[in-house]
Amino acid sequence: MKKIFLFTLTACVLFSSCKKDKDPATPTYTCATCKSTPDALVANNSSSKGIYKGVVIGSTGTIVFDVANNGTLITAVMVLDGTTINLSSTVIWVSGAPYAANFTGTLNGAPVTINFSVGVTGSSPTVTASNIPGHPNSTFTVIKETSTTLVECFEGNFNTTLPESGTFNIIMIRSAGVFGGASRKTGSTISEDFNGTISNNELFVQRSQSIRIGTIKNDQITGTFADRNGTITISARRTL
Repeated sequence: MKKIFLFTLTACVLFSSCKKDKDPATPTYTCATCKSTPDALVANNSSSKGIYKGVVIGSTGTIVFDVANNGTLITAVMVLDGTTINLSSTVIWVSGAPYAANFTGTLNGAPVTINFSVGVTGSSPTVTASNIPGHPNSTFTVIKETSTTLVECFEGNFNTTLPESGTFNIIMIRSAGVFGGASRKTGSTISEDFNGTISNNELFVQRSQSIRIGTIKNDQITGTFADRNGTITISARRTL
């Protein structure tokens, strides 16, 4: 299923008619294994070459595509429910052209295929299709990292007083003050996209007014707010 991250304010898809509420206790978590500087090289900033990072729902995870960032090797690493899946492509990168390829690997001995494409300047990176044994209907939110914009990926969950619960994964460029991601209710096969802005470490989505959904401190996001269906609590930690 196609998922594209847009640096614009859009409707709060999952959390309609939200209103401000208080956050839980201030988090202090820091991801010890996450990068503090971009992997992407400056030469690839406006190219289909480079590093692309994303979050996965179905179950939950992250993915990194390395399209000849530092040489000619083209690989990807997906971590799904804590299991690392190494992928590679035999499609050669061509200068001045978009890039589209199947990335293949195995999970528990079964074949995995991820179809990835990106525009000539690195625009609109998209997973157009995937075949992951045991993880049907997976969806991906992927963006390009540059030499000056570190991409951070967070995995988490949401709970409501309906009650409902599910996966809530966020990808952000903190230095640019923007984020996006997707959520999926437990038992559903459909993910809902969202995106917004970050100001003073608070995350906002836009409806008729700007709605605060959470706060980020160090490498953790927490938030509690209300909509017409009850109170929603979100929590996510950086894993990439």
